[in-house]
Amino acid sequence: MEAGEGKRRLYRANLARREELMMQKNSHPKLFPGDIVEYPRNKFFSHFAIYYGERDGVPYVAHLTCRDSDTKLLLYGRALRSEVKLDPLEMLGTKYKVNNMFDEVHPARDFHNVVKRSIDDMMGREVTFDILFHNSEHQATLFRYGVKKSEQIDKIYEHIMPAWKKLFEEKKL
Repeated sequence: MEAGEGKRRLYRANLARREELMMQKNSHPKLFPGDIVEYPRNKFFSHFAIYYGERDGVPYVAHLTCRDSDTKLLLYGRALRSEVKLDPLEMLGTKYKVNNMFDEVHPARDFHNVVKRSIDDMMGREVTFDILFHNSEHQATLFRYGVKKSEQIDKIYEHIMPAWKKLFEEKKL
């Protein structure tokens, strides 16, 4: 093995270890009721929830899910019988981080007087999950800020819109 190849392999191993340590560092942050909790799912998408607090010493999050609905298969990015559920924090994953992404733009709403009541009111009610217009990130930002936003979907639109614009201009769409 050449010296250059060994250095590259060592560099890649160190980089992977640093990424692993960074994830561990952010893996169990201090949570406060009303925080948005992000669970990375893959390279592109994450699942989002709101930290609800503890029940009998177990931390819980509220999140939009279609896990127990009859609509197991998302049809055109939609699940008609989704709902907001309260689940133990680590039931959704052991790697998570706080991502209060819009705190500098939108004030967080009061947890006990507004957010908790909204969550309690939504639990058990059917909600339509829509990947583009009402996903778990939309629901989490709606609870925390009173505004539906999804940075994940905004990033997708950044890539899709130029292609659509060209098709519109060419009158192919």
